[in-house]
Amino acid sequence: MSDLHVGFGENREIAAAIRPRTAGDWLILAGDVGEFSADIEWTLGTLRDRFAEVIWVPGNHELWTHRRDPLRLRGVERYEHLIAMCQRLEVHTPEDPYLTWTGPGGPLVIAPLFVLYDYTFLPDGATSKAEALERARASGIVGNDEAMLHADPYPTKEAWCAARLAETASKLAALPPAARTILVNHFPLIREPTRVMRYPAFAQWCGTVHTADWPRRFNAAAVVYGHLHIPRTTWHDGIRHVEVSLGYPREWQRRGRPPEIPRQILPAEIGTCRDL
Repeated sequence: MSDLHVGFGENREIAAAIRPRTAGDWLILAGDVGEFSADIEWTLGTLRDRFAEVIWVPGNHELWTHRRDPLRLRGVERYEHLIAMCQRLEVHTPEDPYLTWTGPGGPLVIAPLFVLYDYTFLPDGATSKAEALERARASGIVGNDEAMLHADPYPTKEAWCAARLAETASKLAALPPAARTILVNHFPLIREPTRVMRYPAFAQWCGTVHTADWPRRFNAAAVVYGHLHIPRTTWHDGIRHVEVSLGYPREWQRRGRPPEIPRQILPAEIGTCRDL
């Protein structure tokens, strides 16, 4: 699951009620647990006490330096602080060796990734980041990342993304050639899921074109992601892509009830050949 956003009381209640179905269940948290360090630690600690293993990747909200968060760290320092928190809680992160799931549907390497975005998911017709940002500002749709997600000590988020792409691809390439994977990232690894967004200009904050071949290149049995707040399952090049977000209360309340979380990734659920 992803996008718990536990700063909202309704979502915090949902997070507090999550339980495993069996004693051996592992839990994937695909980012945006919350904005504040205390909320993130409470959520990770609570769920780690319940599940056999917890695997976390950062979303953009965890990386925010919010004016109301006592933790004032920015960029890489904030990320490293969160990694240290996870180490204390025994939560697995992109900085740890990958785990191998040997239960139903396995064996599969569970690969948590931290790959940012680099403004290459351009709106149709836009030819540059500057043009895409101008369109977004004109429409009033500008990601809060522009004010709260910092790349320090990198000069730009694109530079941080490039470094993460190189480091992550190297780690994945070191897997045995026959290894099958579950790739977990907060942002979708391919552009296609963003095509149904209500505000197309927002896609520039949603990923990078440089991961488009990763599901095939790294033998993915499934890709798990969040961020879009459009929970569904789609298939691309024969590979299952599962968006596992809860989302903001105003979003799931419009649907009448919250989406089913956690979503079952392994073994693959019957009926995942269609959008959910």
